[in-house]
Amino acid sequence: MIQLKTIEELRLMRESAQLVSKTLGMLAKEIKPGITTLHLDNLGGEFIRDHGGEPAFLGMYGFPKNLCISPNAEVVHGIPNDKPLIEGDILSVDCGVYMNGFYGDHAYSFEVGEVAPETKKLLQITKESLYKGIEQCVRGKRVGDISNAIQEYCEKHGYGVVRELVGHGLGRKMHEDPQVPNYGRKGSGKVLKDGIALAIEPMVNLGTEKVKFHDDGWTVTSLDNSPSAHFEHDVCIINGKPVLLSTFKYIYEALGIVSDEEKPFTIDF
Repeated sequence: MIQLKTIEELRLMRESAQLVSKTLGMLAKEIKPGITTLHLDNLGGEFIRDHGGEPAFLGMYGFPKNLCISPNAEVVHGIPNDKPLIEGDILSVDCGVYMNGFYGDHAYSFEVGEVAPETKKLLQITKESLYKGIEQCVRGKRVGDISNAIQEYCEKHGYGVVRELVGHGLGRKMHEDPQVPNYGRKGSGKVLKDGIALAIEPMVNLGTEKVKFHDDGWTVTSLDNSPSAHFEHDVCIINGKPVLLSTFKYIYEALGIVSDEEKPFTIDF
């Protein structure tokens, strides 16, 4: 059953989501060749605790670290380790926070130094597809409208849209109804209503959409070892329209990126 939130609850969720956003912004300054993902994980966990939250992923379903950090062909759920990053890597950092009784959960795929042009384009198109999905997060539409918008945009560019992993509802639990796949039919799935809160998260491969689940019980890679991109926002519906709870603005400030992509989905409430 979908748990619709009040405005007061959505404000609390926004605080949790914004702490995730600030954590990702802090990490954006640290991601460079020679840094280990374990170092990033330690920084992220410390930052979250120092700002009044708890790292939501630590211990969830038995996960051993604060953050899911997934380089290159790793799609999601990468376990931080002591292997240094190198020039040309890409790095999905997925962060969760529990604070004020609610979860925040979103992700960004970073470039490590200069990356190959085809990989840079994969990141660009995957992030653009996230906003294509968010545009469909409108009262009276259905989950399948979000899913289809993401799928069509990515497949138009020849990319593989991962099937086995999906976005989800968000709230007092990290994973709530409904599931939000990144592929599907228009007009299918649950009806979207005011007060719904979703974690929308395209996971897109440069090559095949097929993935491999590894023996550690967590790591998921593209089956052909092609690069994989992952972007995620927390979104709700207020007065019939999509509103972002999370933001990439702290990342952009750290990296010197100018963007107005979030403007249509940003309101004060």
